[in-house]
Amino acid sequence: MKKSGILNRHLAGALAGLGHGDGVLICDVGMPIPSGPRVVDLAFRAGTPSFAEVLDGLLDELVVEGATAAEEIREANPEADRLLTARLPGLTHVPHERLKELTAAAGLVVRTGEARPYANVLLRCGVFF
Repeated sequence: MKKSGILNRHLAGALAGLGHGDGVLICDVGMPIPSGPRVVDLAFRAGTPSFAEVLDGLLDELVVEGATAAEEIREANPEADRLLTARLPGLTHVPHERLKELTAAAGLVVRTGEARPYANVLLRCGVFF
């Protein structure tokens, strides 16, 4: 049994299958999930696991070359926007409706237990070399 890193076998397996340019959506419980991408639902109860915990765990595992969040996060959830801006230099913002459109092409959706508005980010995978 793995003793460190991501223990959830579904998430660990999904991450291992990602390639350069693939998208990973980290989302809250309110984000509509498109039917195309693989989904790993980590939500246990409201707030668990938090958006920040899942983001930090995935950033430990992935190389990220770009990230996109909804522009509405700035006003509706400034704490989450500060978190994303601090951890993802070069974060871009698009209208929430556009973010939802972009998630249809994501390779993976990871649902957190977060229940605050616009706690969503689409990561674009990079390469480690």
